[in-house]
Amino acid sequence: MGLIQVAVTLLIAGLLVKPVGGYLVKVFEYEKTGLDRVFGPVERMIYRIIGVKEKESMGWKKYVFFMLLTNFIMMMLMYIVFRIQKYLPLNPDKIDNMPPALAFNTAVSFITNTNWQAYSGENSLSYLSQMIAITFPMVTSAATGFAVAIAFIRGLVARQNNLGNFYVDLVRCITRVFLPLSFVVALFLVFQGVPQTLHSATDATTVEGIKQTITRGPVASLESIKHIGTNGGGYFGTNAAHPFENPTPLTNLIHILCMLLLPTALVYAFGVMIRNKRQGWTVFATMGIMFLVFLAVVFFAEYKGTPALNALGIHGNMEGKEVRFGLSESALFTAVTTAATTGSVNNMHDSLTPIGGLVPLGEMMLNNVFGGKGVGLLNGLLYVILTVFICGLMVGRTPEFLGKKIEAKEVKLASIALLTHPVIILVPTAIALITPGAISSILNPGYHGISEVLYAFTSGAANNGSAFGGLTANTDFYNIMIGLVMLLGRFISIIAMLAIAGSFATKRIVASSSGTFHTDTPLFTGILVVIILVIGALTFFPALALGPIAEHLGMFH
Repeated sequence: MGLIQVAVTLLIAGLLVKPVGGYLVKVFEYEKTGLDRVFGPVERMIYRIIGVKEKESMGWKKYVFFMLLTNFIMMMLMYIVFRIQKYLPLNPDKIDNMPPALAFNTAVSFITNTNWQAYSGENSLSYLSQMIAITFPMVTSAATGFAVAIAFIRGLVARQNNLGNFYVDLVRCITRVFLPLSFVVALFLVFQGVPQTLHSATDATTVEGIKQTITRGPVASLESIKHIGTNGGGYFGTNAAHPFENPTPLTNLIHILCMLLLPTALVYAFGVMIRNKRQGWTVFATMGIMFLVFLAVVFFAEYKGTPALNALGIHGNMEGKEVRFGLSESALFTAVTTAATTGSVNNMHDSLTPIGGLVPLGEMMLNNVFGGKGVGLLNGLLYVILTVFICGLMVGRTPEFLGKKIEAKEVKLASIALLTHPVIILVPTAIALITPGAISSILNPGYHGISEVLYAFTSGAANNGSAFGGLTANTDFYNIMIGLVMLLGRFISIIAMLAIAGSFATKRIVASSSGTFHTDTPLFTGILVVIILVIGALTFFPALALGPIAEHLGMFH
């Protein structure tokens, strides 16, 4: 039954790829649709308010500048809200202001689409903070990543340094993609029993006569954009394992489909926008193969359980999992949330078997198995460029991609983006493991403690936001360090990839010849998978050997 549930979920997700991808193409290539009558007037009003000329194009430097400026201003406003929420309205439970380091971490987290939570939402945020400083940036951060990916695609096929207009792309992402989808999903979640209210917490008495305070709030609206925008930050501390966030198997299915919907559809849209669907399916197949391998590993590991439990006659590892989801839906959710860099969890990753826990770590370390909104595709195409360059060196020919030559500038920029990811994971992890205050936050010493710290910085660098729950991360050290890692992980790769797009946009298209290495074939798919896995293994295997691999081997003693 578990395999059937997984297969049906993936089948539904696969059937949605082409129609949703086709819709995205219409949105970002400004094709006329029947929905223009609905969205057009709203968008034009927004452009007038913010002073944007709809048809004004931007080069890559201008695009990057306005993207960074807009996100910085929003981040500062979020920080202010967290620091003064005690004095603002919509705070019926009288929640206090956030401390400075935690406010910095949280503002960075949600502006970077990471949604790492070093706090428990129902106890640390007012309703106003949950709506305008959490839910709002869930929309804008996802839209930013999406806009950047679209700009990069335009640069690959452009004839001049024109990546579009950042503000137009951002607005169209919000009005035509995220808000409509989020509205429909939120209504469905309310139908399934997810709360959506501005009333304060309520008191209840259990059948045993014990009094409880039940927290509620505008949960459904946050949950919808949380998964549609691959955000991951939960209204409650236990995230999608909480019955108010994820009450039924049907809501669990919707959460998974929402996480996969746009990252997978964007890969298809990429193939259509570059006028080479085979190239799009090649990238899709590469990501799909790696996803299925990771899913199979965590699925098998959790069903197999541990030797100690098997000796007691208990088969399968149900620790940290909800009975209403079981092993199969927990394993699938784990693979999906880190493949799509969402960060939402319906089970405790800290309670996975060592090899099961290696799967979310591995997906975040590679950071290109579909990935989050836009940035996942960018990282996938980064490896495509690198693979084309390596193959070109092997045959002694200047590498080409989409008819344009890859030269030293593009390789240098790709190397910066590629090397930044492991540096901001491994260096902070090493610092944390030699800092007494940081070590004291580890609740599980030994190999598992190493995994907890490694997971925290990997999650921040990949802008994922999920966590091994055994690490007390709400300290000044981790709040500041992980905050900086999230910023670097988000924006360095974006800047480098847009610079590559700007460089590509000004290149001449070279006619294909008999010596051209085609990048839209099954052979290239296989080479691309191997290069991604080899680079990932060479970079991260030593760290993984000290954590989950050593812990797995230790289970047999």
